[in-house]
Amino acid sequence: MANEKILIIDDDDDLVLAMRLPLEAAGYKVARAANGEEGLKKVKEVKPDLIILDVMMDSTTAGFQVSLALRSPDPTSEYKAYSKIPILMLTAIHSTTPLRFGPDQEYLPVDTFIEKPIEPAKLLDQVRKHLKS
Repeated sequence: MANEKILIIDDDDDLVLAMRLPLEAAGYKVARAANGEEGLKKVKEVKPDLIILDVMMDSTTAGFQVSLALRSPDPTSEYKAYSKIPILMLTAIHSTTPLRFGPDQEYLPVDTFIEKPIEPAKLLDQVRKHLKS
């Protein structure tokens, strides 16, 4: 049974519930933030082992801004202690727009992109892969 903490930063209540249920059934402790600002505060409170981050929330780039803040190379960053937390970025942008992008250490520092909607088994596979559990 997993004891790791997962923070879901997403404004879609239904999607959060669809991820929370299989994650909690697998033994993960799940916390949620509904936007980027709340997500950055929750990172400090929860100290998650993994973050599931939506791209578009209160703005179309909210997820990008959160990932850049968390992975800032600035040694004085208030998020330096959290810079190694794996980030799984959720997006429907590839299916709804012609935009294409992927993880990039400098411009989009996340570990994996996951297309929405995600099947519970695939979500758990990605979580286990990044947590090595």
